[in-house]
Amino acid sequence: MSAPDVVVVGAGPAGLAAAAILGRHGATVTVVDEQEQPGGQIYRQPPAGFTPPAGPPAAGRVLLAEAAAAPGVRWLADTTVWGVLGTRAGLDGYAGEQPPPGRYRVATHGPAGVRLLEPRAVLLTAGAYDLPVPFPGWTLPGVLTAGGVQTFVKAQGLLPGDRFVLAGGHPLLLVVAAQLVRAGARVVEVAMLQRRRDLLPGPAGLAAAAGAAGKLAEGVGALRVLRRAGVPVRFGTVVRRADGDPELSAVTLAAIGPAGRPEPGTDRVLPCDVLALGYGFVPSVELARQAGCAVGWDSPAGGWVVRHDEWLRTSVPGIAVAGELTGVAGAEQAAVEGRLAALGVLRDLGLLDAHRAATLAGPVRRELRRRRRFVTRVLDRFAPDRAALGSLVTDDTVLCRCEEVRAGDVRRALRANPHLGTANAVKLMTRAGMGLCQGRSCQPGLCQLISALTGRDPEQVGAFTAQAPVKPVPLRALALGDGPPGTH
Repeated sequence: MSAPDVVVVGAGPAGLAAAAILGRHGATVTVVDEQEQPGGQIYRQPPAGFTPPAGPPAAGRVLLAEAAAAPGVRWLADTTVWGVLGTRAGLDGYAGEQPPPGRYRVATHGPAGVRLLEPRAVLLTAGAYDLPVPFPGWTLPGVLTAGGVQTFVKAQGLLPGDRFVLAGGHPLLLVVAAQLVRAGARVVEVAMLQRRRDLLPGPAGLAAAAGAAGKLAEGVGALRVLRRAGVPVRFGTVVRRADGDPELSAVTLAAIGPAGRPEPGTDRVLPCDVLALGYGFVPSVELARQAGCAVGWDSPAGGWVVRHDEWLRTSVPGIAVAGELTGVAGAEQAAVEGRLAALGVLRDLGLLDAHRAATLAGPVRRELRRRRRFVTRVLDRFAPDRAALGSLVTDDTVLCRCEEVRAGDVRRALRANPHLGTANAVKLMTRAGMGLCQGRSCQPGLCQLISALTGRDPEQVGAFTAQAPVKPVPLRALALGDGPPGTH
């Protein structure tokens, strides 16, 4: 495979929109994605041979068609990017010899084995994943994320259970509940953390929502489906625990008090075999951090987000970001950011002059400002109360399921070693975060616990060091990692 001008990591809305722009303006592009089909989670397509109840919505079909029609775009499906090397950040030795000047080495692993791509620019659009929220019983079989349940329904046309309870604090929860009802599921209840009165928009919120009629209509439509099906939607409610042996059989819900904590005496037990959790999303910034890109903490936007300039360029020259890595904001904004980032990449590569790039970027920037106004209001209403959710954790609650580290283990380690105060230090002391998921499941809860026990803010606690390989790959992949580009 010849060296492309640009490698786009992720084939969701941001990656699709970027690939279409890049290809139309003369760039050679390789899009790498872990799924068999492009589209990401929101525009997920079924595997070959499957016929789901419905395909991607109209906006998704347009993006998919534009990207597919763009010249110069190649696709690497079912493929993981496990390192962006040549930035001289972290363990760059995995790259073997450094790539030629002006190029990076993107390490991938897929059905054909190892490929080492050497683009002139990298655009990271890796998306986000469901925010893990630990509480007693959250590791039981049958406790899933809302995104996981949605994948069963959208991609496979399957229901992963019989009786569903959905709990969380993100608008997607209502959409997933409606999808389950349409698929014939029994939805026992939808429990939203926010109080109903806290979700009512003020005048500024109504003005910001004027340009987001589609999203509002989706939410209203979901509520209408649930109401017709007789599904109770309760606000100001949190899930306290999940019970069952050997798998989920019931959940305990409680009303929240003024401080956001469960109100004593309000517990309710609901029988179910699936609990779908949707408290928000975490930007997938591991690859950006491994490459040395600067990040910052923004809790409403999902936690750690990648810092960038007006063209969505990161602190590492030649690496740009778009979509949820800049802050969780939804598919529509991700697509707009993908277009803007692509124009910036084309400008830096000399495929567009500065004046032409600025002219094309003008309307994109205006749309992005409009969408950001709406998203900011939504995030204000639905941002997770991390401290309140952290109060659900008991000493016996498993934080790191890979290494079976419980919250009590972390509390004892911090009491015995009061000088500890960072995620990395606690990881070394307790092994939390050293498992197969590399901290994706435990890092948010662990860092919140460290903050609560030490009084340090998230910037001081930090995150686990991101190193290549950022996702599990066979040892053989690492052994071949010093071969010439394209080896497998």
